[in-house]
Amino acid sequence: MGHSAVLLSVALVILPACVTGGPVQRQQRHKLLLVSFDGFRWNYDQDVETPNLDSMAQEGVKARYMTPAFVTMTSPCHFTLVTGKYIENHGVVHNMFYNTTNKVRLPYHATLGIQRWWDNGSIPIWITAQRQGLKTGSFFYPGGNVTYQGEAVTMSRKEGVLHNYKNETEWRANVDTVMKWFTEEDVSLVTLYFGEPDSTGHKYGPESQERKDMVKQVDRTVGYLRDSIKRHHLTDSLNLIITSDHGMTTVNKKASDLVEFHKFPNFTFRDIEFELLDYGPNGMLIPKEGMLEKVYSVLKDAHPRLHVYKKEDFPKTFHYANNPRITSLLMYSDLGYVIHGRVNVQFNNGEHGFDNQDMDMKTIFRAVGPSFKAGLEVEPFESVHVYELMCQLLGIVPEPNDGHPGVLQPMLRSGSPLSRQHHLVVVLMGILTGLAKVV
Repeated sequence: MGHSAVLLSVALVILPACVTGGPVQRQQRHKLLLVSFDGFRWNYDQDVETPNLDSMAQEGVKARYMTPAFVTMTSPCHFTLVTGKYIENHGVVHNMFYNTTNKVRLPYHATLGIQRWWDNGSIPIWITAQRQGLKTGSFFYPGGNVTYQGEAVTMSRKEGVLHNYKNETEWRANVDTVMKWFTEEDVSLVTLYFGEPDSTGHKYGPESQERKDMVKQVDRTVGYLRDSIKRHHLTDSLNLIITSDHGMTTVNKKASDLVEFHKFPNFTFRDIEFELLDYGPNGMLIPKEGMLEKVYSVLKDAHPRLHVYKKEDFPKTFHYANNPRITSLLMYSDLGYVIHGRVNVQFNNGEHGFDNQDMDMKTIFRAVGPSFKAGLEVEPFESVHVYELMCQLLGIVPEPNDGHPGVLQPMLRSGSPLSRQHHLVVVLMGILTGLAKVV
């Protein structure tokens, strides 16, 4: 006991110096900009000329593709990026806020401002960085406009409910604002969100000319962003990551075997206490008391394209169902098929939310900056590991998470003082955790 106490005391003395930063860390710490282009499928750059994304790959790092978390929705996947947790562990399980007791269900934009939906035990990277002495910013990024344990992001902007996702002029103005945050406000971390090409992919479909044109706009914006970094003399001090939350697939709108609950034999909504359907290929149900087995037996084989599970039997590989917010029955449909509830109300030509192992759900990852190797293409990885990478880039101690710091380590230039110091901090945190249990 005495020996453990001595080691613990030593670790407690050393750790604050690592976290707050000695002279080496102050000189080596770089700023970080994480940019998400919503719904950018992994291969969208293969049927469109994307010179600026290509340049990023040549000068930095490109992943063949990135596997998002399941469920492949906007808010849950974005929160995985900034917490390093699978969705069942960070609790933002849907784009919509819902309450199974009073039956309240709120749409995506309203949910962005519901503090208790986001602040449910997980601390995102903005707050972690601020607690370790850095300023942070969130521009339209999901989850960036609420408080966590009473603390708000230093600088933040929230999109309006009628926000025009397509306005390229506004995109450039948003980039200009972020550059001011870095240069005039001394912000160290910014997460910047764009709602395209997701919106266009939904409306016109992922194979449409409209989507291809939008990818060209995305690429022009990447070029403007990188030029802005140069103009503001941030090239040697700012690491840039460009990624997304999920991909997109074509909806089989005219298929002869649509998934329609209102046509299932022996099923009735009179047996249902709470429902969350008509949101792409995902659904949640709570049967009325005593009706679980009946409803499950009716639905489990109701349609070959529909996969219905009791909560406890949902595939563990999805890392999704083990959360109090998940209902007693949940389901997803095959690629290209959406779930229609009482009536058919879904008319998108493109959709996401499907199995994250489907290739159409995979997304992009590009990174460039002083900490990254040049001209490196890496094998696919899960998005859950990006958080650990970002903590290492910022030189901060991560919160407990489901990622692993070694997975994306090969992307980084070796031997930097920051890399070595971050490794020391992680080791010391491990010592503290172990000794705390002993002492």
